[in-house]
Amino acid sequence: MPLFVVPTPIGNLEDITLRAINVLRKVDVIACEDTRKTAILLQRYHIHVPTVSYYAHNEQRRTEQLLERLRRGEKVALVSDAGTPGISDPGSILIQAAISEGFEIDILPGATAFVPALIHSGFETHPFTFYGFLPDKKGERRETLENLQFHPFPLIFYLSPHKAQKHMADILEILGNRRAALVREISKIYQEARRANLDAILSQAEAEGVRGELVLVVDKPLQQVLDDGQWKKEAEQMVTNGISQKEVVKFIIQRYPVAKNAVKDWLIQVRQKIDR
Repeated sequence: MPLFVVPTPIGNLEDITLRAINVLRKVDVIACEDTRKTAILLQRYHIHVPTVSYYAHNEQRRTEQLLERLRRGEKVALVSDAGTPGISDPGSILIQAAISEGFEIDILPGATAFVPALIHSGFETHPFTFYGFLPDKKGERRETLENLQFHPFPLIFYLSPHKAQKHMADILEILGNRRAALVREISKIYQEARRANLDAILSQAEAEGVRGELVLVVDKPLQQVLDDGQWKKEAEQMVTNGISQKEVVKFIIQRYPVAKNAVKDWLIQVRQKIDR
């Protein structure tokens, strides 16, 4: 019997396909990230199927139990709290294990947050890069962002509300002050999209706070600006006029979509040229 991977609504409970409802009704067990949250959905659609928890801290142990049920010929469905399992949610371990044992995998299409967020941004929608959640550890997060610094496509990040401000601060510092859209509570009553440069979005978040499920879409770097050296000329002129490096860096990253470290590296070269 196959393993069914079933997307669930990310907001409005009506955002579920007829096929998903039918699959959930006919399986023998539903593995879910939080049985209490899934119970709300099941009650809405009168689905009376046993559930078991399947989340980050029991994923390894529960995978073997679910594989055993598949071996016995049972039909197993995998869901997450919202969206598609395996996309920044538990699920990939079970899916990989089931594939390695030769079980059929049936992935249903359905809700996910990053596609509506990208369209909400108003940026070019093809191509783009979905990253998901950045690392929690600051060093790993900054290294990740440095590797993405010159990535040529729009970038999509998931943000946790209580970490959003410090993560956006790192994104601003390393990727530069690009256009961005902070989209929250997709498909819910308080859905909104804040569209502005990163510094303005961060300032608003610091002043007002942010709540709910958050998706940050960061536009691609303005390649023309990065190529023609416009910001370099302006930075060099400011240094020549005696403005401190700190103030030059602050001004340039607010005015142009260029990373803080790139400005610092350029100013070192300018200083060496001046000192000769």
